Amino acid sequence: MQILTFIGFIVAGSAVGLLSCLGDDFGITLFMTCLGAFFGAILGGAISGIGRGRSPGKYPDDTLRGLGTTDDDLMDNYWRNENHPQFMKPTSPDSKPFGGTGGTTD
Repeated sequence: MQILTFIGFIVAGSAVGLLSCLGDDFGITLFMTCLGAFFGAILGGAISGIGRGRSPGKYPDDTLRGLGTTDDDLMDNYWRNENHPQFMKPTSPDSKPFGGTGGTTD
């Protein structure tokens, strides 16, 4: 039914363009017919809903989920990573990467 509505608006638009310049030259008639068909296609697509795409899932490509880059991954790991991307959490100022007691020698 959507296709019939869409095609009907294209035909109606081209008929209006043809009838609006019935006594003119062939070039003007062709131009107005094409212009009417163009606007009919726009109007028919808007009314019949052909141009509206079906919404894909939240993540159409599942390869991105779980890598730590999506909003859901950041939400899932908020308390562990303190809202930093995965493996990008800055080190704590209290941690000593090479051991020791505070940087001074005993």
